[in-house]
This record gives sequence, structure tokens and C-alpha cells, in this order.
Amino acid sequence: MLVFSLFFYTWGEKELVLLILLSALVDYSSGLMISSGKRKLGLYSSIIFNISILLYFKYANFISINLIQLLETLNLSSENALNFSNIALPLGISFYTFQTMSYTIDVYRGHVKASKNFIDFATYVTLFPQLIAGPIVRYAIIEKELKSRIVTTPLFYQGIERFIIGLSKKMIIANNCAFFADAVFNLHPSESSSLIAWLGVIAYSFQIYFDFSGYSDMAIGLGKMFGFNFPENFNFPYISKSIREFWKRWHITLSTWFRDYLYISLGGNRHGNWRTYANLTIVFLITGLWHGASWTFVFWGLFHGFFLIVERVLKHQNFKAFSPIISHIYVVIVLAISWVFFRSETISDAFHYVTTMFNFSLESNTAFLNFYLTKEVIFVLFAALVLSTPIYKKIILYITNTNRSIGIDRLFLPLKLVGLFVLLLICFSYMATDSYNPFIYFRF
Repeated sequence: MLVFSLFFYTWGEKELVLLILLSALVDYSSGLMISSGKRKLGLYSSIIFNISILLYFKYANFISINLIQLLETLNLSSENALNFSNIALPLGISFYTFQTMSYTIDVYRGHVKASKNFIDFATYVTLFPQLIAGPIVRYAIIEKELKSRIVTTPLFYQGIERFIIGLSKKMIIANNCAFFADAVFNLHPSESSSLIAWLGVIAYSFQIYFDFSGYSDMAIGLGKMFGFNFPENFNFPYISKSIREFWKRWHITLSTWFRDYLYISLGGNRHGNWRTYANLTIVFLITGLWHGASWTFVFWGLFHGFFLIVERVLKHQNFKAFSPIISHIYVVIVLAISWVFFRSETISDAFHYVTTMFNFSLESNTAFLNFYLTKEVIFVLFAALVLSTPIYKKIILYITNTNRSIGIDRLFLPLKLVGLFVLLLICFSYMATDSYNPFIYFRF
């Protein structure tokens, strides 16, 4: 598994595989230091190393650009400012640094014992199913499975099924939503309208969800094929009735990571309301930066943090709960605006887009809609709406129970296999015509 994972990573990143091996070695050594009594030295070594490589590889260019702009604004010379624009961003660096930091912190807190087998630990760090796009797997979850796994036919079948579903989310739904969303976001504001802007952000909302959850499903499915049980990462986040609930359903392994290792470490909600609000602001500032080195991501994170604080204030003042419909509409609007900042290249572009969303006097560009809003896109948007809710699970359960009641439940498995096979053929047809490269899509 270790050799195969390293081969997989080297195929996409070449010499940068040395960085992930160095990260594994540092955190493995830090865990041993903690267990041998040098607790703070081991903990600080791990945290400083991981944050340092994140700052250099992911944020150095962002920091240098803003420093140069600041110096020019102050009419100071920026000739000696360092230029980091040529730094390559290692694949999955945000995932494996957070994963290994969670290991050393858990060893420090006594939640897990330090690994004494470097091959086991390096396999945990480089495990190819979830290496490039999550979920963020804690060492305690797969500690036993690294040493002893049971691979069964039913589990392998479940893994194949989950992988095909995840691949279908990505290739069939997310990519078709991206076709329309990219066209809308690249459209000049003067050629757009409120209707087009809303359709664009709805398409992007589905794109980002089915991208993220699709990759997570593929990782979980591959894990099951090899006997690993990775944690669930998404739980129908778009049915949420508050932003707080949304973060309990969206990218669960990331939100729980920030809760357990940052928010609680800062004091959580144990030191009064104002300290809680400050902690939430810090957490979501870093959440935004984790997703990307750009002011748009910073704004996106702070925007979510702001509404989490607002929800806490309303709760503390004992406001009566709104009706579920109003609460859901509120969440949809907040998420739609936040996704605009997540998708836009600059803050200015995002504000122009949001302005267009709420400028209902603009006429719709019918030529644009006729060209881009194809029957395929409409079908995919409808499918995305249905599949982003638990409705389809209820439909499957109903079909299964009906088959059992009339005695033809044995036909359900063959039909299910045929359906999965058809989905896989469709995905391959998309991959044959699309410049799909799994190694460059997500560089978090």
C-alpha cells in the first residue's frame, strides 16, 4: 500500500513526493518524542514544521504580492521584496499537513499511542484513496486497520458501488454544472441579468457540492475495497436550516478538525460571549485561507463566521425560531452569496456579481440562455436538486420494500448492477471527451 501510494503521488507530483515523505518522517519522529517524555518539543516540532511548509508552498506568493502592493501604496521601494510566484503548490498539502498535525496533537493529548512502525505511519500519511482531496482521516480511526484488515466480498462490492456513485457525481453532474457556471461567471456584468446570475450561482453551488462529495465518495469507496473505513464527509448540507447546521453537514472532517484542534484550543465558548465570537472569527478566517490563498476565500470564511455569530446572538437573546421554510430560504440566500466569493477571481468581481443578482431591472440575455442552458444542463440541474436531498434514498427504500413485498427482491441486485455499469460507461464517455486530470483539479 505504501509503495503503491507513493507511486500514485509521484506520477502526479514527481520530486515533490520527497516533501510528503519528509512530512511523514518529521511527524513520526515528533510522535516518538512525545511518547518518550519530550512532549512539548515533539508537539511544537510537528506544528512548526507543518505550518512552515504550508506558509511557504501555499501562502508565500500571496503574502509577497500583498506586501509589494502595500509598499507601493506607501510609496516605498518594493525592489527587494521576494517573489514567490514560481513556487509549485504540492498536491493535497492542506490535507496531509492537517492529518499529520491531528496525529501529533492526539498523541500529545493521550488519545492515541505513538506509532513505532514507520511503514504503518507513512502508509497512513500517503494513503492514496484520500490523499489528494480528503476526507481528513485521523490516525485513531484507521490505527487498527493499518495492522489488520478484513477484506470481504460484500465490503468490496460496497466500495465499487460507492466509487462509481462518486465518479458519477463528478463526471456527470459536477462537470455539466461547471459548463454552465463557468460561462455565467465569465460573462461581463453588462451582458448578464438577475435570472442568469442566480442560475449561475445555483449551478456552481451544485458543482462545488458534487465535486467535493464525489471525491469523498470515491475515496470512501476505494478505502472499502482495501478494508479501510473512512469517515463520512457530507450529509446533505443543502437541507440545512442554519449556517451552524450547514457546517455540521458540509465537509464534516474539516469542520470537526477545526472544532477539535483550533476552536477548543482557543477556549471555545468557555470564556464568555465576546471571546466565543472572537474564536469563531479566527477559526473561519483560517477556514477561508485553508481553501485558498486569496482575499475572496478570506471574505468567504469571515462571511460564514459572521452569520454563525449572528445565529448565536439571536439564540442568546431568546428570539423565537423562524419557520423551517423561512430558515431554509435564509440559508440558501446566504450560501448563494458566499459561493459567489468562493468562485470569483477578485473581491470586486464578486461584488459586481452579487449586485447583478439583486438588480431585477436588467433584461435577460436570451441568446446566452439559449446557447448555454441546454436540455442536458437543465436535466443535470434537476438531478442535482433531487440528489442533494435524502429524497432519492427514500425512493430506493420504497422500491426495495415493494420488491420484497411482491417477491421479486432477487431481481433488484442484478438491476442495480446494470445501473452501476451504465453509470460507469457514461463516466468513461465523459472522460474520453474531457481533459480530466485528477492530479491537478484540487490543490488544497
